[in-house]
Amino acid sequence: MTTGTPTSPRPARPRRSALRRYLPLGIAAWLVLEIWLLTLVAGAASGFAVLLLLVAGFLLGSVIVKRAGRRAFRNLSETLQQQQSGVAPTGGGEGNGLMMLGGLLLMLPGLVSDAVGLLLLIPPVQKALSRYVERRIRLAAPGSVGDAFQQARIHRPDGKVVQGEVIRDDTPRGPADPTPHRPLTG
Repeated sequence: MTTGTPTSPRPARPRRSALRRYLPLGIAAWLVLEIWLLTLVAGAASGFAVLLLLVAGFLLGSVIVKRAGRRAFRNLSETLQQQQSGVAPTGGGEGNGLMMLGGLLLMLPGLVSDAVGLLLLIPPVQKALSRYVERRIRLAAPGSVGDAFQQARIHRPDGKVVQGEVIRDDTPRGPADPTPHRPLTG
């Protein structure tokens, strides 16, 4: 049906979010800053000192990630043992995610990432950051990633987590089924 209004040869593209627009620019600026700081430190001290600093950051980060991973696995196994014995699990696995993130940032080559990684290893910073993220997740708009995270953490009143999946079966059941079922005879 023709209405007389011209149509665009291209379909309208949805607007990109600010995060998708500025994230590549932020990463590029971060990389330039890291390289500039490394060359500045290499000029002030020596290239060998920068190499030692990067290797020490990588080794420290790998030790921290390994330690946080072991602690997370231990907390998981303790929680599973408590659930199997019928005891309500206690929340003791706090701070492993931020500790792993701090270790990963230490493993990345660069001074800014090392400073942020070391900052994430300080317990008061971990608590403040986790409270901030929890508050942001609680205030998440419907349909966002934070809303999905909040829905995944819904607990029953007795403290147990309800896990499961939804299976939709659209096949008709009942007398409308055209194939008769006959017993097998041999």
